[in-house]
Amino acid sequence: MKIDELEQLESEDLSTITSTERRKFLKMGLAITGLYLGGSVLSLTTVRSAHASSGVVPEPGQYPYNPHYSMVIREKLCIDCERCKAACVETNSVPEYGFRTTILERRRALTAGEHETTFMPVLCNHCNRPPCVRVCPTTATWKDKETGIVVMNPSRCIGCKTCMTACPYNARYFKEEIRAVDKCNFCYDTRLSKGKKDTACVEACPADVRIFGNLADTESRVFKLIHAPDTMVWVLRPETGALPNVYYINA
Repeated sequence: MKIDELEQLESEDLSTITSTERRKFLKMGLAITGLYLGGSVLSLTTVRSAHASSGVVPEPGQYPYNPHYSMVIREKLCIDCERCKAACVETNSVPEYGFRTTILERRRALTAGEHETTFMPVLCNHCNRPPCVRVCPTTATWKDKETGIVVMNPSRCIGCKTCMTACPYNARYFKEEIRAVDKCNFCYDTRLSKGKKDTACVEACPADVRIFGNLADTESRVFKLIHAPDTMVWVLRPETGALPNVYYINA
């Protein structure tokens, strides 16, 4: 997958971004919790149409990292037990007021007096074009060239919270204890770097809602799920052009 901005991002800092571009990134930030209740956040796109238009789901062999870590979420299976959130808190020392993953609720009217409730896990989408990276004035957050994970270095963070504003998924919070922004890093420090194959939330889920893996591996479960023929695949806010690596399916 050819992403022209990837090499540019490695040497880019805030001084090279025009004020117009910066305002555009900041406008991408949106507190999505309330909007999701009205069903207005998700843009649905099939694998076929994504290939033909926005490139939301790249073709095999077009993933820029290896491993190219990703998560697939089977939204309709989520029962809102919150075991994923509890596992994340315990594994990554998330304070009571903080979060690295959340679960949003959507109620859709079926008939008079009847509705369908679904739950949608949300986390950092580890975008290929991360707006948060492009607005950080101290390069405290960046796209790791080895894994594709968007990481944070709290020692570089000055607490300006600009990245929180720019995030299209409201997936960052300010951790008072370290006076820095914190976010999901696919449990890289606590699990992946120690040889674990799954994130804490994936391991804790009793309903197999979340699937984690390497999209560069055509034999991986995540790859097969989003490339299965006629599977409905969607991402959050594709109109931002951020190219997220968290995919949602109904399968």
